[in-house]
Amino acid sequence: MHFATPIFFILLLILPWVFFTAIKKKKTSLRFPTIEVIKKIKISEGQNPIRLLSLVRILILVLIILALSRPQAAESERELETKGIDILLAMDISGSMQAEDFQPQNRLEVAKEEAKKFIRGRKHDRIGMVVFARQSYTQCPLTLDYDVLVSLIDDIRLGMIKDGTAIGLGIANAVNRLRESDAKSKVIILLTDGENNSGNIDPITASELAQGFGIKIYTIGIGRGGLVPFPIDDPLFGRRYVQAKVDIDEKMLKRIADITGGTFFRARDTKGLAEAYKKIDSLEKSEVKVKEYSNYAELFHYALWPALLLLLLEIILGSTLFLKLP
Repeated sequence: MHFATPIFFILLLILPWVFFTAIKKKKTSLRFPTIEVIKKIKISEGQNPIRLLSLVRILILVLIILALSRPQAAESERELETKGIDILLAMDISGSMQAEDFQPQNRLEVAKEEAKKFIRGRKHDRIGMVVFARQSYTQCPLTLDYDVLVSLIDDIRLGMIKDGTAIGLGIANAVNRLRESDAKSKVIILLTDGENNSGNIDPITASELAQGFGIKIYTIGIGRGGLVPFPIDDPLFGRRYVQAKVDIDEKMLKRIADITGGTFFRARDTKGLAEAYKKIDSLEKSEVKVKEYSNYAELFHYALWPALLLLLLEIILGSTLFLKLP
């Protein structure tokens, strides 16, 4: 609520003067041939009709001043016009993603957590996810329901797809999900820790297909490089670790990004992966235009009507119960 003409509140400053003037006693003399009539008037102890009527008048003035200041209730309407971005996360879930160079978790779990943080940071964009190993599948189509998407990311497990790294298939699957989109911007975030060794679609060919549909690809190479610890569950001796080397084809990932106008990021640890997502988030921002309309409902009558009723009451009391002698 706000007041259209708050300047009238300055009149409140005169109310103390009005009150004290009204209750100020004045010495007066009465001339009557006899005081027998006056003796018959019974005034109960503590009764002060002048003060009571003065308070009523003060209240009337307060209500009138409040009405003059025109209280209004604002009724706002917002029209949100968004030009969102359609984003497809393409995540490698091949066996090499179980490497534990991102202690205390493996690469896949860290990748999932950072992807969820990225998703929760968006507001007006449709986001989906495809996963790939030897084959590629859609884990979640484009959606604005981020809670469902995050839940489906939690369901991703190693071994869901036969082992292998079909990067080209992962890109092609993501392109298929985005090709009919009419969003302002279409983006694929490709995350992998290896080299393309499966699938019947070459990653460069898939990237050129993406470029033809106006889709930008950001590539992230995840992993420390060199020898990294891999867990092995031995049925005889339990879990043990071996050192293995996984090569990341950085040259190919850079080429994919260059073809589509994207950027390549190297994430050697959790912090590096978080920085990559943060950079992508800053590069890909939705356009949001907000138009706000305000309507104001007048509320002055809520003060004016009580003031008029009190004024009528004051006149009635002053003419009857609290009638003053001249």
